[in-house]
Amino acid sequence: MTAIGIDYGTSNSEVVYFDGTAHQHIKLDPLDKKGNKIRSSVFIYFEDELPPPPDAMVEAKVAQLQRVISEQIDKAKDGYYSAKDPKEQAMYSDRIDSLRGDLHNKPALQRKAIAQLMHAMSLDEIPLLRLVEHGKFAFGEEGFRRFLKMPDKGRLIYSPKNFLGASLDGDQKQAFIGIIAKQLAYFKQCAEQQLGKVVNNAVIGRPVKFHGTRGEEGNAQAIQIMTEAATKAGFSGVNFLDEPIAAAYKIEQTLPRDTTTLIVDIGGGTTDICCIKLSPERSNQLDRKDDVLSVTGRRLGGMDCDKSLVLKAIAPEMGMGLKMINGLPVPPTYFSDMCAVDNIPALTRFFSDDYGLDISQTMSVIKEPAQLERLLIVQENKLSARVVNSARLAKELLSSKQNITLPLHYIEDDFDVEISQDSLKKALKPWLDKVKTLVVECLESSSEKPEVVMITGGMSLSPIVVDALYENLLTGLPRLENDAFNSVCEGLAIQAAKHA
Repeated sequence: MTAIGIDYGTSNSEVVYFDGTAHQHIKLDPLDKKGNKIRSSVFIYFEDELPPPPDAMVEAKVAQLQRVISEQIDKAKDGYYSAKDPKEQAMYSDRIDSLRGDLHNKPALQRKAIAQLMHAMSLDEIPLLRLVEHGKFAFGEEGFRRFLKMPDKGRLIYSPKNFLGASLDGDQKQAFIGIIAKQLAYFKQCAEQQLGKVVNNAVIGRPVKFHGTRGEEGNAQAIQIMTEAATKAGFSGVNFLDEPIAAAYKIEQTLPRDTTTLIVDIGGGTTDICCIKLSPERSNQLDRKDDVLSVTGRRLGGMDCDKSLVLKAIAPEMGMGLKMINGLPVPPTYFSDMCAVDNIPALTRFFSDDYGLDISQTMSVIKEPAQLERLLIVQENKLSARVVNSARLAKELLSSKQNITLPLHYIEDDFDVEISQDSLKKALKPWLDKVKTLVVECLESSSEKPEVVMITGGMSLSPIVVDALYENLLTGLPRLENDAFNSVCEGLAIQAAKHA
């Protein structure tokens, strides 16, 4: 039986196989040079026509058409009884017979109903579950490039993982099960092709707390969705492991002795922290619950930083902070809604015609409408995901540079935004304060003090983040070097090998 580790992330996902000696990273994205990571976003699209409307909608439309025909029959009857000329009566009689035929011709009415609904339907009106059932899927760079070329032909789910703990109705749950099943099935297929054997089991990383406000209920829902998706994808067995503990299992192999270690895992969607006793002698044991001294987590990830940077550095160049004639500022919700790439209701509202009209009306009551017009372009062309992605690139560049010029020419020719490292620090400060509070919470819950610290996850590459954590908090603790992007998945693969 072959098992793999799957790091199903907020921003990127990764698959690793461990044979007991060495790790093999599965190439997931043929359009990426490295290829062992893939964007977690999914683009669901239609090359030609949209899917037919659901049966309930068709039946409602048929009933409406039948009501119209019945009214026409009643009018024709009135005409028949009012007519004095036999020829005129015969005309009305023929009309009544024809309309009655139309009224009872259900197949013809259904075809007409579907045609009218299809003509009036837009992509934004199609429920997510129907998109999943009828649309085509594109993953990774292929999906993101398709989205950039034809945003009106599909819908980009920027981070499916971020919705798993949210309030979802039955159809929405089934939609996300379908989306994630497609992704996991693709991961499984890639692994089987490259390993040359059937993959049966998987150990999937999970945050301590999934993104959402529903606490343990949200966590249980997220695990249920992931479990059903894995089964639908063809896995016969699936287990879950807290992501910071997975990272600990990877670093454990490098330690010379038993060591109490603080793991700080700052990913794209969540920050997860654990204090754990690591031991080379116990590394092969499957159950290590007694070694975990404390574990905590919260939805504080790199995506929050990206959105914060948009609001602090980019949105002011798009009209945020401008005053209207009445002295009030342009509604700041315009810009928070623009960034809501992980909130389907908010983003759907932002892309609606009514929202665009509201922005246009606001442009008429400010002195400098040109800046706000940039926001309208983002709204009309559904560029929110692209703006947040630009902020992510800026954040990464500012990890090693003091100043950058961020080109946003897809919004407006020659539209560039100057961003400094100081601007990034200001954007990150509220987020970093919350991360530090989480570290303190984990340390206070542990019965033992850590001897070393390991900071991992994409945000661990930012010197701003590391410096903030060591300032008056982790001072004096030796830092274990690690692979920020691969430690979690390699640890998951180690655990998966124990289940094989």
